[in-house]
Amino acid sequence: MVKKSSSVARNRPPPAENRLLASLPPADYKRVAALLEVVALKLKTVLHKPGEPIRHVYFPGNGFCSILTVLQDGNMVEVATIGNEGMVGASLVLDGSSPFSTSMVQGEGDTCYRMTAAAFRSEMDRRGPFYVLLMRFAQAFVGFVMQSTACNAVHSVEQRLARWLLMARDRMADDNFPLTQEFVSMMLGVTRPTVTVVAITLQRAGLIKYHRGHVTILDGPKLEAASCECYRAATKMLLSVTDGAAA
Repeated sequence: MVKKSSSVARNRPPPAENRLLASLPPADYKRVAALLEVVALKLKTVLHKPGEPIRHVYFPGNGFCSILTVLQDGNMVEVATIGNEGMVGASLVLDGSSPFSTSMVQGEGDTCYRMTAAAFRSEMDRRGPFYVLLMRFAQAFVGFVMQSTACNAVHSVEQRLARWLLMARDRMADDNFPLTQEFVSMMLGVTRPTVTVVAITLQRAGLIKYHRGHVTILDGPKLEAASCECYRAATKMLLSVTDGAAA
């Protein structure tokens, strides 16, 4: 049990709720844990904005966040989804600059580990296991964004929606979760009528049930078949960071 040595280290849940933190050697986790604050992820909360300094990084335990590219007209398109396999604030790992993207909570959760930017930089400067793990994640994150960019360019809206639903299910650990047409339209960069048509297609095929802002995945294997290779490729990319650390 980590000693409650600071005001932010209280009522801490088990470290295994975030795969990156759980992959740290015990001595390193004990030191890092004292720097973490447990907060809840509230739907639509903006964690980071383009051009603004990062004050905290986030290690989700449950729930998930979307990394969004913001266009000049205010429209946003999702380029990455981060849950308990990673951390939010990757630009602080890469070069310490302000982010070019927006980080927004898209799946609520009651456990997220937050660390100040100053504490994060201090841990990275140690060049120990924490540094190695986060550098591995940053590399995987860049690959994930590249995969998402290619997916948005060449795959159909139906494939992309199926991929997103599967990734949301994995991070929420639930086949039933909130989902509005407005949100999907923003995430996939398509109009609401297009979202309606695609959702109806998946529903008629018996893959999902969509009603009043909630979606239920009825047939995961068939939904995965309706998706593209990007679901498995992106998932494997991120999970390989902690699989490698565990090895």
